[in-house]
Amino acid sequence: MRRRVGVLISGRGSNMAALLEAARAPAFPAEVVLVLSNRPDAGGITTAAAAGVPTAVVDHRPFRGDRAGHEAAIAEELDRAGVEIVCLAGYMRLLTPFLVRRYAGRMLNVHPSLLPAFPGLDTHARALAAGVKLHGCTVHLVTETMDDGPILAQAAVPILPGDSEAPLAARVLAQEHVIYPLALRLFAAGNAGAAPAADAVLCNPLPAPPGVT
Repeated sequence: MRRRVGVLISGRGSNMAALLEAARAPAFPAEVVLVLSNRPDAGGITTAAAAGVPTAVVDHRPFRGDRAGHEAAIAEELDRAGVEIVCLAGYMRLLTPFLVRRYAGRMLNVHPSLLPAFPGLDTHARALAAGVKLHGCTVHLVTETMDDGPILAQAAVPILPGDSEAPLAARVLAQEHVIYPLALRLFAAGNAGAAPAADAVLCNPLPAPPGVT
């Protein structure tokens, strides 16, 4: 039986779209049964609806100062859809322990760095400022510590001479679209509610272009 997935977004939802595309394959072990946004104007809601996927909006603004209340409303929508696994895909809200604990071991996130390096925001600028030669992205399980859960998959991209944020971000995003569906496939094929086996921890480094070491 395919696992029921809810995807949380805040914007255009490009990673959500990659998950939807992967889930179109009959053999994929998960199906996206709900795409939920905290922003009514999120472009990803339109994308999901056009693909025939149920959508919901739980606007955070009426809940100002009541993050727990906002997350309780989100949980109601996820429960209504029978969601088993939650995928964060550009969801730009810090989660409280309420939602994290409710889906402990069943909530995935994609982060634009090779964790544990550069948790948090502005990862591309920080990687460039640090002078590292490899940057990339990580899919991990969500815990109460931000960007610190068990790693499910990673992909590395080289930082090129004279690189800047925009092209680096584009190369990293392209790899996010590869490893997020892969990580979800491996996770959903495992035991329900359990952390993945060690063989689900992957690294997919891309070779540097000639002359880059």
